[in-house]
Amino acid sequence: MAVNYPNGKKFHAESHIPKTAKRKDFVYSNRGMTLEEDINSSNEHYLSSGKAVIHKKPTPIQVVKVDYPKRSAAVIKEAYYRQSSTTDYNGVYKGLYLDFEAKETKNKTAIPLSNFHEHQIVHMKRCIQQQGITFVLIRFSCFNRVFLLDSSYLIDFWENTLNNGRKSIPLAFIEDNGIEVAYGFNPRLDYLDAVDKMLERTIK
Repeated sequence: MAVNYPNGKKFHAESHIPKTAKRKDFVYSNRGMTLEEDINSSNEHYLSSGKAVIHKKPTPIQVVKVDYPKRSAAVIKEAYYRQSSTTDYNGVYKGLYLDFEAKETKNKTAIPLSNFHEHQIVHMKRCIQQQGITFVLIRFSCFNRVFLLDSSYLIDFWENTLNNGRKSIPLAFIEDNGIEVAYGFNPRLDYLDAVDKMLERTIK
């Protein structure tokens, strides 16, 4: 019986795959997947394994036109996505509230701060004031590398930009101050391991 993953790819038992093929599949399996898809897949694993409860926040919709073909039914004819007022994801892990944003860039040397919005910075600041754990997951798609960066660094860069500072966060800075997130099979992107490392740094 053929078994397909949710992304449409067929399942193959490991015993039937040569060792060389296994290595190649592991390295390239995530190519073509967006950062959001990788995070969502990982969140499903975290939820099913009881490790954490983390979800993507729904994007608000502005309904413009509604038809009522029946008294008991309504059909939305026209609607628009509204800009999200906070960040992409939130949830609970080890009794801690997590709130984070996910961004991808094709830039090879830095991530432009134009990828972020003022309301997201304000929201992260408010979460920090309430002892929440906030961060950004950044994917440099040209290198297929993902980093977790404490949002305090993002906030510093953002505020410096308001005072005519640089308008991007260099990859070199992220490599030095962030935590690279490893790709795997399940979870696909184990960013909670990076969260643990970030928390260890704050304790020290």
